[in-house]
Amino acid sequence: MRILLALALATAVTSCAVIDPLVYKIDIPQGNYLEQRDVDNLRVGMTRDQVRFVLGSPVSENIFRNDEWHYVFRMKPGRGDVITRALTVRFENDVVASIEGDFKPHDDFYTPLES
Repeated sequence: MRILLALALATAVTSCAVIDPLVYKIDIPQGNYLEQRDVDNLRVGMTRDQVRFVLGSPVSENIFRNDEWHYVFRMKPGRGDVITRALTVRFENDVVASIEGDFKPHDDFYTPLES
C-alpha cells in the first residue's frame, strides 16, 4: 500500500511538468505600446499636444524635470521572455528637442514641421 501511495504521489508531482505546457497563459501588456512607425512621426519642434496626439499620454512625466516624458512598454508573454521597450522625449521651451531609448529617430526627425 505504501508503494502505491508513493507512486501516486510521485506521479502527481511530476505530472505538473507534463500538464504545464498544455495550460493557456495570457500575455500581460503594460504601459504604452509603441512601434517604430509611431516614433517615425515625431519631429523636432513638435509641441506637447502634438506628441500626445502621435504617441498618446506618457506613462510618467518626470516630476523633478518638467521637460521629460517617459513612454515605457512591458510585455510578459504567457511563454517566453519579457519584452521591455522605453522612449524618453525631451522638451526645450515646450517643444521636442530630442528622443532617446529603444527606438531610432527617423531620418527626418531633425527637420522641423512647417508651421
